[in-house]
Amino acid sequence: MDIILKQDVENLGLEFDTVSVKPGYARNFLLPKGYALLATPKNKAALAETLESRKEEEAKLVADATAKIEQLKKTELTIATKVGSGNKLFGSINNANLSEELAKAGVTIDRKYIKIPGNNIKSTGKYSAQVRLHRDVEYTYEFDVVSDAPPAPAAPKPEPKKVEAAAEETSEEA
Repeated sequence: MDIILKQDVENLGLEFDTVSVKPGYARNFLLPKGYALLATPKNKAALAETLESRKEEEAKLVADATAKIEQLKKTELTIATKVGSGNKLFGSINNANLSEELAKAGVTIDRKYIKIPGNNIKSTGKYSAQVRLHRDVEYTYEFDVVSDAPPAPAAPKPEPKKVEAAAEETSEEA
């Protein structure tokens, strides 16, 4: 079922997007709460008029989103977290964690605009997240997840016992 979103809906789309959802989700949640309209020809025409009248505002939103994406492109991010055996994380990294880490790095992006494939990251490695600030401005952001523990120092190898001395002791006893 095609609907037109009246406001941003997390994990679905942004305001004025036309998206396809399951009929039950639309009938039981989106439409009664006022988050969406059915995508009828009349509503699609009204959407086109609304977008036409908002062109200047849309241009400003696109410019702001593009500026944030440019700032994001310059930002390298490595998330350090607790790691157990086999490079598995204690807990997981999600879009809220990524948003917080980006804010610490100086780029403020709301978590609802970040989509991580699979929703959670549960092991160390290189990952990417889709950042969608506007229907026309999307960027795939790459980042690393690493262990926060310092690398373990190499344990000194114990010196092997001298076999000759042990052999002499046994020959004296005999």
